This record gives sequence, C-alpha cells and structure tokens, in this order.
Amino acid sequence: MHDLVSRIRRLGPSCGPVRLVGVDGHAGSGKSTFAGRLADALDGAPVLRLDDVASHEELFGWTARLLSQVVLPLGRGEQASYAPYDWRARDFGPPRPLPPAPVVVVEGVGAGRRALRPYLALLLWMELPAGASWSRGRARDGEEQREFWDGWVGAEQRHFADDPSRPFADLLVRERGKGYEVLPGPAGTVAPNAPLTHGDGPSAVC
Repeated sequence: MHDLVSRIRRLGPSCGPVRLVGVDGHAGSGKSTFAGRLADALDGAPVLRLDDVASHEELFGWTARLLSQVVLPLGRGEQASYAPYDWRARDFGPPRPLPPAPVVVVEGVGAGRRALRPYLALLLWMELPAGASWSRGRARDGEEQREFWDGWVGAEQRHFADDPSRPFADLLVRERGKGYEVLPGPAGTVAPNAPLTHGDGPSAVC
C-alpha cells in the first residue's frame, strides 16, 4: 500500500489537524480487514469502526452522536471520546478515547454518508457487489446472527438508496488474491496517469 499511504500523507487535513479517511462498502465487503491493514501501513493510525457507534436501535441513525462525540472534538484538535456498542450485551460500554492523530481511518457502512463527507480527506469504497458481500458476511457470522442479517439487508438497502456513498468515492478498492487493486473512483479525483494497482504477494498488503 505504499502508493496509497504516500497519497494520504500528502493530503491536507480535513477535520481540524486530522485527515479523516473513510472506508465504506456493503456489509461483508472486507472493510474492517482493509482498514486495519491501511492503518498499520500508516504507522498505527487509529481506526474508528462504525459498528462501535451504531446499535440495534440505530443501525444508521447515529450521525448526530458521531458528529458531537468524535468529529467536532477532532475538528478542534481535541481528543474525542465515544462509548463502543456491545452487540451481544446490547449496551454501550465505557468511553474509549480517540486522539487527533495525523490520520484517522473511519471504517463501516455509511462512512461516506453526506453528513460526513465534508470532513473526509479521502473516501474509499470496497468494490464488491452487495449480494456477494452479504453472503460472505452471513457465512462469517453464522447461524447465530441469521435473524440480524435478515433485518440488516433491508436497512442497508434503504440507507444507500437515500444516501449513497459509492458515487462520491475517490478510490475503489478490490481484493486481488493476497493484495488489493486500488482504482480511480466515481468522484474522479485521481489522475488517470497515476494508477494505484498492487499485485499479489507480501508487498501488496499492509
């Protein structure tokens, strides 16, 4: 991910002193794994997982809480704090700090929603179709989460119908064996003569 990391580090701050990098895509598309590898390549950049911000009652209705607890404090150069949600206990846990690091990765379905885009330095979209993503997610979570997934699919469809992220993505990320292929996104901010394509093998992953 050397080229992608270099590109991110050349970006100007987008939220106070912070470069917020959004990683969006359908549930099960590989966002968490990619975001973790990207954060490692960025010398351990903090990762805010939107699964920690959402809840059973607010699958997508968490914008105001995210803005007040995370985005606005980071915009002032202050340490943010949020209470991660425990999906099994169905309750929020103790506060977790989030420092105003040079880069903070925001990962999850809805990371590119319209309310957050003004604060993002870069938006990446995991390029895996919805059906394939959901099938992989169901297989990962098993029978225990079958009922949850039945409700989630409709909620995600409604969310992206009302507030799509992919049309505003700066880059598209595709899994390729052990690596990733990073392509210009619909937002069209990447010059065609500056490809970010990585082959398979250890050098292609973080």
